[in-house]
Amino acid sequence: MSRFKLVSKFKPTGDQPEAIKKLTAGVLAGAKAQTLLGVTGSGKTFTLANVIENVQKPTLVVSHNKTLAWQLYQEFKDFFPENEVHYFVSYYDYYQPEAYMPQTDTYIEKDAKINQEIDKLRHAATQAVLSNPDTIIVASVSCIYNIGDPNEYQNAAMFLKTGINISRKDFLKRLVLMQFSRNNIAPLPGTFRTKGETMEINLPTGDEIIRVNFFGSEIEKIWSSKLGILNEYTLFPAKHFITSENKLKIALTNIQTELDECLKELRKENKVLEAARLEQRTHYDIEMLSEAGYCSGIENYSRHLAFRKAGESPYTLLDFFPKDALLIVDESHMTIPQIRGMYNGDRARKTTLVEHGFRMPSALDNRPMMFKEWEEKPNQIIFSSATPNDYELEKSSNKQNLYLAEQLIRPTHILDPVVEVRPTEGQIDNALKEIKERAKLNERVLITVVTKRLAEDLAEHLAKAGIKAAYLHSEIKTMNRPEILNDLRSGKIDALVGVNLLREGLDLPEVSLILIFDADKEGFLRNETTMIQTIGRAARHIDGKVIMYADKLTGSMKAAIRETSRRRTAQEKYNKENGFEPIAIKKDIKLTPVIPEPERIWLESKTKKELERELKAAIAEWDFEKSILIRDYLKTLE
Repeated sequence: MSRFKLVSKFKPTGDQPEAIKKLTAGVLAGAKAQTLLGVTGSGKTFTLANVIENVQKPTLVVSHNKTLAWQLYQEFKDFFPENEVHYFVSYYDYYQPEAYMPQTDTYIEKDAKINQEIDKLRHAATQAVLSNPDTIIVASVSCIYNIGDPNEYQNAAMFLKTGINISRKDFLKRLVLMQFSRNNIAPLPGTFRTKGETMEINLPTGDEIIRVNFFGSEIEKIWSSKLGILNEYTLFPAKHFITSENKLKIALTNIQTELDECLKELRKENKVLEAARLEQRTHYDIEMLSEAGYCSGIENYSRHLAFRKAGESPYTLLDFFPKDALLIVDESHMTIPQIRGMYNGDRARKTTLVEHGFRMPSALDNRPMMFKEWEEKPNQIIFSSATPNDYELEKSSNKQNLYLAEQLIRPTHILDPVVEVRPTEGQIDNALKEIKERAKLNERVLITVVTKRLAEDLAEHLAKAGIKAAYLHSEIKTMNRPEILNDLRSGKIDALVGVNLLREGLDLPEVSLILIFDADKEGFLRNETTMIQTIGRAARHIDGKVIMYADKLTGSMKAAIRETSRRRTAQEKYNKENGFEPIAIKKDIKLTPVIPEPERIWLESKTKKELERELKAAIAEWDFEKSILIRDYLKTLE
């Protein structure tokens, strides 16, 4: 039996051993939920990797951000080189959902462009978790969307073994039912071709070819492009939405029955146009399903294909894992709210489609999970965050215990920054003085404000005062984000002014000072969690310091200062007891952006003109993450 084996030159240090011990004991004792409160730079991923090795459970790691998910995937892949580690995110490069706006009688047809490379990775992930107990999948929150019945997916798999009797005709029929398509020209993923007595199958994972040689009606030889000659092999379907031939016939009958009921109701309400529209669209889909076993938008019939009841929870990636699997929620303070809010937006859009005859009510069950459904799914869960919310802490406690593991000590032994509160009167002059002092030491400053306009005005004022300053916020200027951050790190910029984007995701060891303007303006940008995250940006420098400009101490300010002081006190005590001194972080400045593998493969498959069109579309849609990715890649071509 395969086992998780952690490979690393590092050993647990600081309070990592205690966190690993506590989380491991919790999982083995059957704790439903635990929380890892780990400060920025404390090595939370390494701790969780040790827990996975200790408990030996298949693990799903969920992140709120596709880019962060890729970074986690790379880290876990490095820690577990001998095990199955996979990446599962939304496979759409572009996605315009089907929608209808009754006010203007505008129907927007679904328009999507699938990233084939990410689709391959999704298939590799689902196949791995169904085949191997030693599997880790790192996923974005898209993992809570409907993906198809894992039982049907697994039951549709074809077991191949040398010596088995099966005619070539029956073999071809099975491949078609598994949604493989015949293609004798291009060896695309999910296709097959015949060469005399040989069948060549291109797996949907895109990384392997299987050749099956026949001798009459017997499988004579099985060959894999990765593994060589095999005695047996399990071939999984080419698509996740799959239904057996017998069940498909019943499903089609049920779809027709629902259609008849819907048409009767629409005509009763004198909705003639809606009835005609629904009848035409649904009959076309029924014909496609009957002939090919698949149709565009098949997911809208998933309730019937999976024989689920109306309103029943959809099948998602979580259902592909065994019941004793472990779920890790990374950056839970961000990920949980995302999961909580995904159902309602999807429901509102589809309800309009149903009311106007574009879809049947069963389409409502092609959806992400409701939050209460998601809560019921995992057997055991670990929340990981520097700032867990009340939800995580409440879930991690019972009458006897609080299943909370704290990780406050960094391997670098750097302390949380000192926090000061200063009055707003004269704050600009005070900020100028502080920035100039840091610039003399070749250190950098981050300044957070509450509006984009203020960020621009303050950056301009600083520049006029002789400070090398720039601003960063969510408008087009963000297109220059990598260059701006590199300029800050290299010293071309001494101070960077921003709004919300400065609070997390920035690894800037040169930043020794953070100035928080209007710290007493309670709200999303100045709540306890946001402030602790902001303070953490100065925790990568030995002399980290935070100055809050405020005329009163709000509840959020008090809580953030109290928590930072608590962490700093624990860190100081640990360093003193063990004779450690903080170690300055030295990190190379990468002038060429590092592009995640799936995105890089997609970019390389495009022409320059295609990328330029994609860039314009991404900018128009305010998709800044994609815009930056394309823009950076185009620069490498130049």
